[in-house]
Amino acid sequence: MNDLVNQLRLVGDWLASSKQWHGAEGIPQRLLEHLTYSGLSLLFAALTGLTAGLLVGHTGRGAFAVAGVANLARAIPTFGLVVLVVTLAGLSTTPVLVALVALAVPPILINTFEGVQGVDPATRDAARGVGMTEWQVLLRVEVPMALPLILLGLRIAAIQVVATATVAAYPGLGGLGRFIVDGLSRNDYELVIGGSTVVVVLALAVQIVFTALRRALVSPGLRVAASTS
Repeated sequence: MNDLVNQLRLVGDWLASSKQWHGAEGIPQRLLEHLTYSGLSLLFAALTGLTAGLLVGHTGRGAFAVAGVANLARAIPTFGLVVLVVTLAGLSTTPVLVALVALAVPPILINTFEGVQGVDPATRDAARGVGMTEWQVLLRVEVPMALPLILLGLRIAAIQVVATATVAAYPGLGGLGRFIVDGLSRNDYELVIGGSTVVVVLALAVQIVFTALRRALVSPGLRVAASTS
């Protein structure tokens, strides 16, 4: 209990220090860098994962490849991927973005695919029966019904990216991971705990945002069905 109290006090003192909120190494600047890496990675991953997941889920072609992506994603260590890409591409933002996109694509792709594929075939047939084109069936019927799983995949990817973007600090780049890496190199326990706390708070904020999006975009009936499935 005393250790927990001491840790909370250290975090409070670190956050209350004015120097943590100013300059190139302050929390606002590091947070901006972190959000930049995370946002760009999630954008590229969403464009890739959503497009592929919707098409494969709708047509049924390429389902085996989706399963392969899922298995491959479980086997690749993110930090090892960063080191490999840095070695091949050099020290820049590119290796970090490549690694984070590779991490984020699988949950988006898999959940989008499963959401669309899981739509009742009778519902699809009814939509076609009233004269809808295949694109209309996808966008007006399948996507709305698959939205709970689509948002779940995006939420999982976003949280993973936000948490893993700390690896950007290892090859010498910025972001919130800079606090952790610098703290470990200096044996500065306060810096490590403070930086870790900010990352955790950011991940919780992402969770809250996606919970709000789910409540706003998904109909109550689909929310209930998704929670009981």
